[in-house]
Amino acid sequence: MRTRTTGAAVAAAVLALALLAGAAVLTGCNRASDATGRIGIDVPRTDTDFWDSYQDHLKADLAHGGPAALPLANSQNDIGKVVSDVQALTGQGARAIVIAPQDTGAITAELRRLADRRIPVVSIDTRPDDGPVYMVVRADNRAYGERSCVFLGERLGGHGRVAELQGDLSSINGRDRSEAFAACMKRRYPGITVHELATDWKGEVASAKLQSLLAQHHDLDGVYLQAGGAFLQPVLALLRQRGLLEPVGTPGHLTLVSNDGIPDELAAIRAGTLDATLSQPADLYARYALYYARAALAGKTFRPGPTDHGSTIVRIKNGLEDQLPAPLVTKENVDDPHLWANQSEQGK
Repeated sequence: MRTRTTGAAVAAAVLALALLAGAAVLTGCNRASDATGRIGIDVPRTDTDFWDSYQDHLKADLAHGGPAALPLANSQNDIGKVVSDVQALTGQGARAIVIAPQDTGAITAELRRLADRRIPVVSIDTRPDDGPVYMVVRADNRAYGERSCVFLGERLGGHGRVAELQGDLSSINGRDRSEAFAACMKRRYPGITVHELATDWKGEVASAKLQSLLAQHHDLDGVYLQAGGAFLQPVLALLRQRGLLEPVGTPGHLTLVSNDGIPDELAAIRAGTLDATLSQPADLYARYALYYARAALAGKTFRPGPTDHGSTIVRIKNGLEDQLPAPLVTKENVDDPHLWANQSEQGK
């Protein structure tokens, strides 16, 4: 009896340590248990530099002692494929799921299905409109819109005409940025006319709509790009083609502020073709996606308040959200080594 009790205690201790480390549990008696601690990850898309960087950081973290994970899935900006990918991952034994649903209203039923199966979900970059989540990891997207508004408003002296290249308004990110930008402009800079151009996060749509706007309004003073990863290069190419890509600080310059903080944006700031960007932390998205998935497997719980990694956890109606910092980048701090894009191979 003593031998059996001791063996059970040791086995329980080993299991607890494995879960705390986020590792898969392997036993000689039960080979199926090697998947019970695994994480299933769906990458939302790989057609922008930002999401390519996120995927690269995920792979690097997983390769250097990260939690055990199944091969990454890619839903290619298709919410139906997100659902099928998640169901395939859980079918392969994933016990925690990491997703970044771009259509935040259409994922509800799948989140409820996962909750019924007691499979925790970490949502990256976007906050699902409904359905239980263990943790959302994102920056404060309303702050993106607000701070972009203030940057443009101050640079233009409170007067002029700006284009806003909006993201997909079915996404909480597109809505948050757009609503905050509009409210800020109305409240603080009523002398600025804003042209809202919905793009579905597509660079070719952004370029075409901006071209049409420029044909109607030759007095455009600035542009807000809600996604530098998708919009920057098409917009710069269009402005260059029309002879409007004047350097920052020279007559005729269109003030441009974007959101993402990818290496191309930092390069454009250095070159004087982009005024500023808000750096969305692709590296921290990957790091804390895995951190919270591991914590969920270990049964850890969190409460609202400051974290030990410079962010704040807030309560949302369907769970908790860790709001990571997203610094404003201009020519004054573009070479800051702490910016994730300056730490990537592309940023070197």
